[in-house]
Amino acid sequence: MLKIVADTNIPFLKGVLEPYAQVEYLDGRAIGREQMADADAVIIRTRTKCSEETLSGSKVQMIASATIGTDHIDLDWCRKAGIEVCNAEGCNAVAVADYVFSALYGVASRLRLKLEGATLGIVGVGHVGKIVEKYGRSLGFRVLCYDPPRAAAEGAEGFVSMDTLLRESDVVTMHVPLDQSTRAMAGEEFFGRLKDGAIFINSSRGEVVDEAALLRARPKLKAVIIDTWCNEPDINQPLLNACDIATPHIAGYSYQGKQNGTAMAVRAVARHFGLEALYDFTPVTEIDALKPVEVNVAGKNQGEVAAVLQYNYPIFTDDFLFRTDPSGFERLRGEYNYRREYHII
Repeated sequence: MLKIVADTNIPFLKGVLEPYAQVEYLDGRAIGREQMADADAVIIRTRTKCSEETLSGSKVQMIASATIGTDHIDLDWCRKAGIEVCNAEGCNAVAVADYVFSALYGVASRLRLKLEGATLGIVGVGHVGKIVEKYGRSLGFRVLCYDPPRAAAEGAEGFVSMDTLLRESDVVTMHVPLDQSTRAMAGEEFFGRLKDGAIFINSSRGEVVDEAALLRARPKLKAVIIDTWCNEPDINQPLLNACDIATPHIAGYSYQGKQNGTAMAVRAVARHFGLEALYDFTPVTEIDALKPVEVNVAGKNQGEVAAVLQYNYPIFTDDFLFRTDPSGFERLRGEYNYRREYHII
């Protein structure tokens, strides 16, 4: 029988694979070399590191990560070792876009900032960035997009330089993957060129921001919204104190996003091992209150939009709970009550 080691905090997973495999559930941080040694597959989140150090000599054939990012996996080594890797690319893109606009309109309401006619700069226009772009245009923002890989593949039209984006944007939101080209990209030079009075949002990966540089730039910024942090779960307390909204890496934690991530992981494992009954596995939403909702913003003023978005995702609750117990970072994530998604139309 197959043996699968899985992160116990992945929702909707328990009981799904048991008819076909022996499944061992562990805290993601506890899944290491010893735990993976005799596993045929692992189903993980970002808290489990997969590399030569943890996988060499193991039986692992398949890694399924129920997350968008892959920076916790040594993809080159896995490819050379013949280990298939699957991630849940785009699974929580809507949830992160919801987070961005609930946070943006929430902080604008608290600080009495005007967003009408503002310019929204999106750094990284992939799965998440595309939805942020769509929502931004629906809400009346002038939108600037920076994405060199897409610009190279599709042509420069529709994209701007980083210099233009930073100079002209009233809001800058980060949506890049973490790799060598993006690590600490929001650093001293980035914040030096950023428009005075801008709002800065990071809900991508903590390490794309030089946190010390952000703190030095804080006096020139109208607001700072941070969901992802360097050195999680040991977060930067001075940066937390400097934020207008701070949350414990839960921007993508919607009910639908978690359903999608688990479904993609299970389907990948099923196809690798020929478990045909699970090829189209999808968790069922049995609670009407958690089904996604459409939000029509046509004709609404800023205050009305803010009220509607806060009703659908009251983000200041997450901010309050995190500030109350920053050391409970992992607990807050593990016990999070997944919110439903809203779709701006």
